[in-house]
Amino acid sequence: MPAVPVKASAETVVEGDDLVVTLGGAWRITGPLPAWRQMLGERSPRAVRIRTAGLERWDSSLVRFVFEVQDWCRNAKAPCDATALPETVRHLVGQLEQAQDKRLSADHSRNFFAELGLAATDLVRQTRQFADFVGECTLSAIGLIRNPGRFRWRDCLSEMQQCGAMAVPIVSLSSFLVGLTLAYTGAIILRQFGGDIWVADIVGLSTLREMGAVMTGVVLAGRTGAAFAAQLGNMKAGEEIDALETLGIAPVDFLVLPRIVALTLMTPLLAMYANCLGIFGGMVVSASVLQIPPNAYWIETQANIGLSDVSVSLIKSLVFGMLIAVAGCLRGLQAERSAAGVGRAATSAVVTSILLLIVADAVFAVLFNVLGI
Repeated sequence: MPAVPVKASAETVVEGDDLVVTLGGAWRITGPLPAWRQMLGERSPRAVRIRTAGLERWDSSLVRFVFEVQDWCRNAKAPCDATALPETVRHLVGQLEQAQDKRLSADHSRNFFAELGLAATDLVRQTRQFADFVGECTLSAIGLIRNPGRFRWRDCLSEMQQCGAMAVPIVSLSSFLVGLTLAYTGAIILRQFGGDIWVADIVGLSTLREMGAVMTGVVLAGRTGAAFAAQLGNMKAGEEIDALETLGIAPVDFLVLPRIVALTLMTPLLAMYANCLGIFGGMVVSASVLQIPPNAYWIETQANIGLSDVSVSLIKSLVFGMLIAVAGCLRGLQAERSAAGVGRAATSAVVTSILLLIVADAVFAVLFNVLGI
């Protein structure tokens, strides 16, 4: 018959003013375990000594018990002798104490105004870093114009394929569904007034002036901006960027500029493609729900869409692509040299890109309104 495992045991014996705790048996977190507080009771020994007798297998339950004993001794200012324990147990208990000390030593004394000041300081620091990086990219772009032969066109074409052609499926799906949603939403209101044909105006203008460029920017921020940050973050973690700097090659010229040029050129093309699919989505809803013929829908769309609307979409998408590329590359170069740092850089790139898109879109809305475009 298999041997029955001995349960965890902890016996206490008083020797003078000291309390001797003898540990034995098999300590398993899934089984019954002794409780230090119940064993101690009302006693207040001057010192505690931990011994072992017949100690078999053990896991984290033994480490937790010893930690509770030492924690009580520390609070009671009583010495605790644990030299009889296995070295591994003492090592794990020491690590647990260090983690506990770090958690308890967190500074909670800062008030709301201190936190606000620190946040403002961090915002100023990040803004300065972003401005410095934009300046480096501008100087690199000027060098490209002066000497196009030094530009890595092969890398730029490869990035154009990755951020342009490879992004067509997701841009197609999102743009088509946005057009459907706009048409359905407009139909709910316009059918009450007999203005079904005006759905073409709502979908056309909303898609060209806002939704096409914005949705394309959001998709590229989550897809391409994060990819840029992850690629550059991995290169930084692998010390490839340090190797380039050692060889006298500027990372902005070699790695950043081809990505910025590629995404800046491909975003307007994707935005115009998204505009066409958004209008087509509205046409599908109009033909199936509102019983509007496609030719009538197209004539109404052409009558209310001008060259200025197309120009607005192109200008927005051009700036959006540039902002996404700059944010992604900046976060990648700022990434920590670890796998976790690369993940945080990719997440930060997406958040920064979308934030910049929203701010830029608001600025464009005010600017175009002032200019009457």
